[in-house]
Formats: sequence, structure tokens, C-alpha cells
Amino acid sequence: MRTGVFVGTFNPFTVGHDSVVTRALSLFDKLVIGVVGDHVQKPGIPPAVERIEAIKTLYKNEPRIEVKAYFGLAVDFARSEGARFIVKGIRSVKDFEYEREQADVNRQLTSGEIETILLYSEPQYASISSSMVRELQHFGVDVSGFLPKPIN
Repeated sequence: MRTGVFVGTFNPFTVGHDSVVTRALSLFDKLVIGVVGDHVQKPGIPPAVERIEAIKTLYKNEPRIEVKAYFGLAVDFARSEGARFIVKGIRSVKDFEYEREQADVNRQLTSGEIETILLYSEPQYASISSSMVRELQHFGVDVSGFLPKPIN
């Protein structure tokens, strides 16, 4: 079984994240969405259980997706899930450089056992980020267009 992991804080989980998940499903038999656990020191971040439940609700009808908390390194989480691939979405050159460096380090840490797959953002999602959505929410803007709807 070909398994990939898609990791992040997902605060909140956006239409851009959903696009990565949808596209990654065509590559894997199983995709595990790893939600950074409560150990992360970010102000105002909802508890991991809330973020996990929100994502589980989105994909409740997709048996190939699992959503779990993870702690520590993404490569360790991938190993624990039997995954050989870490999926990352990138929107810009800045994202690419950061993720390329992470992929290089992960490859060194795993002697090439775990590979990183970079999926480029669809153009309509290139400007959407969780921080942008949080900022708009802070100012009372309706952000429903930036958040995915559950799969029926």
C-alpha cells in the first residue's frame, strides 16, 4: 500500500490544503493528515482535537484519509504511519526554497527512505494561507470562501 502523509498546523484548514489533499489522493492508496499537536507554541491556536475533528468532518466519507495528531519530526510521523512520502503544498518561490531545504534534511535523516512530494498550488489558491484567513477573521470578514466544504 502506497501511503503519504500531509502535515501541518492547519489553523485553519483552507481550500488550498483541501486542493493538496484531493490531488494527493490520486497518488496514494492512503493519505494520513498529520495535525501538529498541542505542544506547538503559537498564540491563539485551537486545541489539536478541534482542528482534527474539523478535518475529519470534511473527509468523513473518504475511507483513504486518516487524520491524526503528531508530535516531533514529520519523518518520524511518516515512519510511524508506514509512509514513504511526505506531501507538501507550495504556493511560491519562497515556499519552494523552504520546502526544498526541509526535503533535503529529511532525505539525509532517513538515508533516502522517505521522499518529499511537492504539489504546486492551483493558481486560484496561490494567495491563500491560514494566517491570511485568521487575519481576515480577526477583522470580521466572512472567510467561508476560503474554507472547504465537506465531501458528500
